[in-house]
Amino acid sequence: MSMRIRAFLIHLTASAVLALAAMALVFGIWYPSPLDKAVGVTEIFLIILGVDVVIGPLLTLVVYKAGKRSLRFDLATIVCLQLIAFAYGLWTVADGRPAWLVYSADRFDLVQAYQIDTRQLEQARPEYRTAPWLGAKWAYAARPDDPEQRKTILFEALFSGLDLAQRPTLYRPLAEAAEAMRKHAQPLVELQRFNPQSEVATVLARWPEADAFLPMMSRAHPVTVLINKESARVVAVVDLNPWE
Repeated sequence: MSMRIRAFLIHLTASAVLALAAMALVFGIWYPSPLDKAVGVTEIFLIILGVDVVIGPLLTLVVYKAGKRSLRFDLATIVCLQLIAFAYGLWTVADGRPAWLVYSADRFDLVQAYQIDTRQLEQARPEYRTAPWLGAKWAYAARPDDPEQRKTILFEALFSGLDLAQRPTLYRPLAEAAEAMRKHAQPLVELQRFNPQSEVATVLARWPEADAFLPMMSRAHPVTVLINKESARVVAVVDLNPWE
């Protein structure tokens, strides 16, 4: 085997190991299924990863020539550029990670890290001031009592998208939404109107303790939150359409 091919294979192997580690982080912690589909990250991340993994080793294959005086500089430049591109892509994905799964009004909203209203964060409870890094957490966005504040939120929701769910200053423990969740929870049989009956049966068989559901809005694809109505406890987030 020539040194050129060996260098290519070493670079490709190292890139593949880095890619697998990134996939474990992204899909195992930041975007566990079905949240990856809910925000549409899978295709984007795999394109970023594929380009990064393939181009670096291919450039090594092109520039490698045994005895070349600038070989070390060329390879170091390729690796540095590859790592910079990889870090930028990973940071972009991190900035869009699901941070909070927020109940407000009659549904859940998936709030990504970049969507959080960071104004007046010091007024939020300490546990809601920082977007989680080890997986999305649950919260309840309580509607403020002040009429003027409600008007401001309505105005900003219409023109900037900053609704109740994006405001950590309004976050409370999900348990405080128990009554509202019971009130707005829908029977599981309704899911058969929006999904194939066999698919619904397969999913629900995995979660026998669930007896109702609530919709979850997200950027790319709505998903379903299964709950136990009596305890108002979240059972699972599943890849079923909660409406047409």
